Amino acid sequence: MQKILIIEDEFAISEVLRAYLQKAGFQVEQVFNGDEAMERFYASQPDLVLLDVMLPGRDGWKLLEEIRRMDTCPVIMLTALGDVHYRLNGLNEGADDYIAKPFNAEEVVARVKAVLRRSQVENPQVKRFGQLEIDSKAHQVQLSGKIIRLTPRDLSVLLFLADHPNQTFTRDQLIEEVWGWDYEGSDRAVDLAIKRLRNALQDWPKEEGEIKTLRGMGYQLGVYKK
Repeated sequence: MQKILIIEDEFAISEVLRAYLQKAGFQVEQVFNGDEAMERFYASQPDLVLLDVMLPGRDGWKLLEEIRRMDTCPVIMLTALGDVHYRLNGLNEGADDYIAKPFNAEEVVARVKAVLRRSQVENPQVKRFGQLEIDSKAHQVQLSGKIIRLTPRDLSVLLFLADHPNQTFTRDQLIEEVWGWDYEGSDRAVDLAIKRLRNALQDWPKEEGEIKTLRGMGYQLGVYKK
């Protein structure tokens, strides 16, 4: 179930959006001021954000800038400022869509679905498992918005496991896929790489996933939350 974070200070508007989005099959979280928004964003790791511009605390422009600095999560701006200048500013600053108030809630749901479809086509290389984000094109790993530094080999192991979540691979299979068939070193290199990855991802919540050892079988990226 895809998750939508609504950042909107008008309770009535937020509730209408929540009801329509839940009816459409989305999981919804709500925030009503800008100062709490980023904490909730990092905690919930939404698939899309509906972001009001005029908020108490940090406004929508500042929040959009902060989200874009750390994440590729799609953002749709919601605002009473419907002038073309504001729409262009929002799109130029990294928003994926811009909806002026007053709006039809069913149209918002349709726009949410369209942006999610487009983002999945444009960013198939980005895999998100809860708070863990793995970008195979940029060769970058983030956990709760913070970049995780990995050696090239360890990153290659993680990228391969992320391409096959919840599938188990033996040491020999990992060596062939990551190190190459002509590798002549010890298969202990796999164990050491897995150990380093576990240390690097030690703050990844266990309820979201983990690098698992299946005794006598091998290793897998066990994923419990996407």
